[in-house]
Amino acid sequence: MSSSNPQHKLHVMFFPFMAYGHMIPTLDMAKLLSSRGAKSTIITTPLNSRILQKPIDVFKNLNPNLDIDIEIFDFPCVELGLPEGCENVDFFTSNTNVDSNYMAFKFFMSTSFFKDQLEVLLKKTRPDCLIADMFFPWATEAAEKSHVPRLVFHGTGYFSLCAGYCIKMHKPQNKVASSCEPFVIPELPGDIVITQEQIIDGDNESEMGKFMIDVRESELKSSGVVVNSFYELEPDHADFYKRFVAKRAWHIGPLSVINRGFEEKAERGKKASIDEAECLKWLDSKEQDSVIYISFGSVACFKNKQLREIALGLEASGTNFIWVVRENTDDKEEWLQEGVEERLKERGMIIRGWAPQVLILEHQATGGFVTHCGWNSLLEGVAAGLPMVTWPIGAEQFYNEKLVTQVLRTGVNVGATKHVKAMEDDIISREKVEKAVREVLVGVEAEERRKRAKKLAEMAKAAVEEGGSSFNDLNNFIKEFSS
Repeated sequence: MSSSNPQHKLHVMFFPFMAYGHMIPTLDMAKLLSSRGAKSTIITTPLNSRILQKPIDVFKNLNPNLDIDIEIFDFPCVELGLPEGCENVDFFTSNTNVDSNYMAFKFFMSTSFFKDQLEVLLKKTRPDCLIADMFFPWATEAAEKSHVPRLVFHGTGYFSLCAGYCIKMHKPQNKVASSCEPFVIPELPGDIVITQEQIIDGDNESEMGKFMIDVRESELKSSGVVVNSFYELEPDHADFYKRFVAKRAWHIGPLSVINRGFEEKAERGKKASIDEAECLKWLDSKEQDSVIYISFGSVACFKNKQLREIALGLEASGTNFIWVVRENTDDKEEWLQEGVEERLKERGMIIRGWAPQVLILEHQATGGFVTHCGWNSLLEGVAAGLPMVTWPIGAEQFYNEKLVTQVLRTGVNVGATKHVKAMEDDIISREKVEKAVREVLVGVEAEERRKRAKKLAEMAKAAVEEGGSSFNDLNNFIKEFSS
């Protein structure tokens, strides 16, 4: 590490949004920086600190000399108008007795309570920089008061950031006759086709729309952006982003690849709802590339009608599978009443809750991944060299789907056409599920997709090794903020 003061140890402070999809890559980032000689401090709340402490302890046991710690901020939920214990998005996305849209907005707004605590901590500790989540727009101003550079972490890749920027600048969705009419995103490299129903709602007049304007403005005033991606995955969009969107950005991913050991991979996120060894033993009994893995991330929670269609589609496909079903507080599992699970138990495994996803994706028996196209899952699939069935649900997931299907050409779409406002909307039929699963696993085109996916996996691993594109960008980052 180069520094104007050879005794100086770079201190990076991290402040992730309180959701698994944001906390997991932030933890990986903190581990990565500390493994390169920096001191890493993660700011979070009391309940979330318990989620982070176990993997940090595992990491410290493997690397006793490395410096990584947690700083806990007060978050009085009830005083802020939230239910007791509502310190993580998981609280209201897995609880069907609350209005999750209302609760989400209330939760976003409540995080500004951290601003004063952050100002006090930065003034006291004077870290070299603060990497704060995009959803904390007030962090830029808080950091400025202590002359600490604030960097933004989005938790997504260059492609979706560029797509969002081009749509915001040119508003092509206003020039089509209907919400389902396809159009090309202006100026975005690659002639990417999308519909109005698939873009992130740009309603600037809504409360959430106004909040997102604050997010964008605070990013423009920040010291730059840290991206969980690697150059070879999206080179045209990395160049476009650095030229037109944010003049300063560093790509340091894929972050999931830094988890080398079995326990690190197994403990990524929550404790798995299944014994990891039992799961791997089951996979060991299957042929190479014969198993499809189905998971929709930590937020999406399908209702019985859709779960039934997935189950019957998997049955009709004749394929081996591991399927992760989110636990639902009011789910009576009516979708299993026709004896589906009993009929499928020889060639299928249903995991209720949390799965050891990285271990499953990396297993040689796993041949494809049905994913909601959340960026963490997508990158884990890329790093494992897997072709994908894309099933976006919301957020920037349709942009990520276009990257997989139109740019990388390593996936097939299941037929999702628009953002799902309620999980009863737009049911994907069993026929579509069966067709997509077969298409991604079998045939000449499937083999071509698999070859492309394997090549990307090699590039992903090379990017983080010494001399790789992400390794070098991280070096540049360390040099800049150490001096």
